[in-house]
Amino acid sequence: MNKIAVVGASESIGREILSFLEEDGYKASDVFALEHKAVLGNQVSYGEDDELDVLNLDDFDFSKVKAAIFATTSELAKRYVPKALSKGVKVIDCSAAFFADSDVPMIVAGVNDDKIAGAGKGLVSVPSAAVTQMLLPLSRVCKKYNLARLVVSTYMSTSVYGKEAMDELFDQIRKIYMNDTLVDNQKVFHKQIAFNAIPQVGDFLGDETDCEWALNAETKKVLDSNIKVHANCAVIPAFIGCAQYVNVESKDEIDVEDVRTLMKEVDGVVVFDKHTDGGYVTISDVQGENDVYVSRLRQDVSVENGISFWCVADNLRVGVAKNAYAVMKLFLSSQD
Repeated sequence: MNKIAVVGASESIGREILSFLEEDGYKASDVFALEHKAVLGNQVSYGEDDELDVLNLDDFDFSKVKAAIFATTSELAKRYVPKALSKGVKVIDCSAAFFADSDVPMIVAGVNDDKIAGAGKGLVSVPSAAVTQMLLPLSRVCKKYNLARLVVSTYMSTSVYGKEAMDELFDQIRKIYMNDTLVDNQKVFHKQIAFNAIPQVGDFLGDETDCEWALNAETKKVLDSNIKVHANCAVIPAFIGCAQYVNVESKDEIDVEDVRTLMKEVDGVVVFDKHTDGGYVTISDVQGENDVYVSRLRQDVSVENGISFWCVADNLRVGVAKNAYAVMKLFLSSQD
């Protein structure tokens, strides 16, 4: 079996990638867990019985592996991905470091698999979790209908900012119940996050945030399309998961029941839509799950040819880790 390196293995997404490797039968001896400036003696769990030593990224010889998944910041990816590529390693990058490179395809497994052929220098990227979550249910819809516009409103958990943000939510909730002050307890967020909703995810780029920009730009790159995209991103007081309302406009007449059928045919998508009280899926239902769940699918009568739907997923596991692992397998099989 090919040996695999996971860079950023101690972080939330890296741990989920390790989980997929273990579940798919990779032995601990075939997997290397890497971190920038790793402390000697640190380990990460691998399945129920094994642990992996966390190795220092600076000292690692990438010639030992066939593929490497980088679950790191863009800065670290820019610095270390070339090092892996120089050893002939197939690299899957989970950051936006190489978004602007025309010879680095951005892949959502099951949506645009054919683009893997364009990875001439051995590097592919995966989009942000929200883009994967939105496009996977639409994968067959995009192929059948001539889509003109997407409007997506995302409600993201604090995990989008990492462990420090999740800890801030926990600390604020605890302090509120203890009738304690929240002064000096806003280190990640610019507003109180506990029992609140904040209409900002990422830094501002003009009048939109970089998360909203990414939803637009990454969707167009994945679909290789000039489809119009308008995104609204907010962070809510949840620890893990992402919810979205998506409005879809087509240039052609679009039938909601046909869309329902197409979505049900997609691997990794579950349509649970009862149109009764509680007949839908929420963020708290999907933590640790491997699928995107679609509910509230209906015709959008405010436009001539439109539908809308609600979808939820575990943003760490499905939005990034599962897709990165699936793209890695696709990449390796395409090179055999």
